[in-house]
Amino acid sequence: MSTPGRIDQQGDRLSIVGDWVLAHYRDLRGEVERSATTEAGGAVSLERLGELDTAGAALLVELLGAARLEALASEAAYLPQERRALLETVARAMGTTRPPKPPPSRPVRDFLADTGQAVEALWHQQRLLMGFIGMTLVTILTLLPRPHRWRFTALVVHLHQTGLNAVPIVALLTFLVGAVVAFLGATVLAEFGATVYTVDLVAYSFLREFGVLLAAILLAGRTASAFTAQIGSMKANEEIDAIRTQGLSPMELLVVPRVLALMISLPLLTFIGMMSGIMGGAVVCAVSLDIPFSQFFIILERDIPLQHFLVGMVKAPVFAFLIAVVGCLEGFKVSGSAQSVGEHTTSSVVQAIFIVILMNALAALFFMEMGW
Repeated sequence: MSTPGRIDQQGDRLSIVGDWVLAHYRDLRGEVERSATTEAGGAVSLERLGELDTAGAALLVELLGAARLEALASEAAYLPQERRALLETVARAMGTTRPPKPPPSRPVRDFLADTGQAVEALWHQQRLLMGFIGMTLVTILTLLPRPHRWRFTALVVHLHQTGLNAVPIVALLTFLVGAVVAFLGATVLAEFGATVYTVDLVAYSFLREFGVLLAAILLAGRTASAFTAQIGSMKANEEIDAIRTQGLSPMELLVVPRVLALMISLPLLTFIGMMSGIMGGAVVCAVSLDIPFSQFFIILERDIPLQHFLVGMVKAPVFAFLIAVVGCLEGFKVSGSAQSVGEHTTSSVVQAIFIVILMNALAALFFMEMGW
């Protein structure tokens, strides 16, 4: 029967007694903790040491120290060779694998390091996006002179999903925003006796900015996430690998139909958004300002140049291309799990909305400087 080990202390002499094995680890741990203060004491005897395993040897290292136990084991000729070898091996291993010291706290250095890593990740993402844009453009230009490779069925399906299904929400949202803009404009302009200019305010804002911006943001949240989830799920199920194995191009099959469908859908949705927003403003003008519909549209035709409509419409295909590319790229970056699909879906929505707002601001500055 195994005898639990213990530590006998007589004066400054320690004697290791009994079996130092894993079965008695709890009791041995208590013995070591109680005798820790005598670690640096006098002589140590291993003559009465019974059974020994790695757990017991590790406790002896904690009690005596790695260097001291290794020296004792090398001199303990009375111990069996295998126990001496075990003590020396554990002592050498624990003596060379001390836990590293925690790095000192350096707030400024850590802040700069985190900022550098964030900038590097952003630069890497932008390089990846620019490369993917280039691949998409090359694929589209390659397919243009080859009508037999056009994917009309996929194009029509994505037109239905991204365009037709989004008409109600785009129309309702822009109608409500148009009504709010007209109401706020009428409230402010009434103080100056210029409520009639509410028509100009609604028309300018929706033709140049709100029509395309609201439609693009809606598609960035709705369609970019759908593209990422669809392609990401195919990547997780190894369907994209199967497409490549068959000698087909995922860019041609998956990316180009989605990009073209969105480039067709967003201009149409932008036009619907413009008309719905202006109608929302017209309703508020008719109800609150006693400006009938006929007068509203006469002012609209007389005071609003066509160039504002063209400025809004010309931005739609650019926004659509960027939204579709971001959604598809994030889908290809999925690593193969459901969690990865969710993370990249969220990332695609955030990136698409950010890019749309950034590009719209740059376009507004450009058109203003050009006098358009």
